[in-house]
Amino acid sequence: MYAVVVVFQIKEGRMAEFVPAVVENARTSLTAEEGCLRFDVCTDESRASEVLLYELYANQTAFDIHLKSAHFKAFDHAVARMVESKDVRTYHEVVS
Repeated sequence: MYAVVVVFQIKEGRMAEFVPAVVENARTSLTAEEGCLRFDVCTDESRASEVLLYELYANQTAFDIHLKSAHFKAFDHAVARMVESKDVRTYHEVVS
């Protein structure tokens, strides 16, 4: 299992535009990418400009495929002007 956590800070006034785009990206990832197992889009009203993504992939290769997909590239390009900052963290599952 490979987990990806992304925290976006969205520019003022751009949240209403950003959220539908990221939700559509999540839906497409889940339906079109065999290795995408979970893709949650989360917000907290106390942090009105923040969006958190929680993604689970079968493995790192599946995530790499996601990053190369046409729908992700289109999303990334479309939202670039809306994003103040983006923090991406990845995690490999610990197997005991």
